[in-house]
Amino acid sequence: MSAGTETDFFQNRVWTDDMMEFYKNLYIGDTVKKPGKVIKKLKKYKKQPAVYVIAYARQNRQLEIYHSLMLQQYYYKENPPCIIGIAAGQEEAAGLVCRIAEEALQATGQADLVAYLFPDCQPKSNLLRK
Repeated sequence: MSAGTETDFFQNRVWTDDMMEFYKNLYIGDTVKKPGKVIKKLKKYKKQPAVYVIAYARQNRQLEIYHSLMLQQYYYKENPPCIIGIAAGQEEAAGLVCRIAEEALQATGQADLVAYLFPDCQPKSNLLRK
């Protein structure tokens, strides 16, 4: 995959509804009740005080945990993150990140979560800064 094709990659791994993007194999916490309803509310930027999201921050190429109320901010409406998982609390969100890390370690032998979740979108080694 050549540099600058991250958008092409996201068409294969992420489904988009208007502006909000969700990972196709969305991670959902065990205590999330009615995940379809939670997703629908996230898409409409409705307030959900008990919901946390795990998001892929493209500018940092890492996963971040946000309280769903952070998505109410203007910045996130204009630059919506790609949602990788949803949880019913901060502790559960951290547990989901640990689960993703364990899966990545078993599958690839490395704890590179972004490389595990998005294997087709990795920078070429000659493009990395030294």
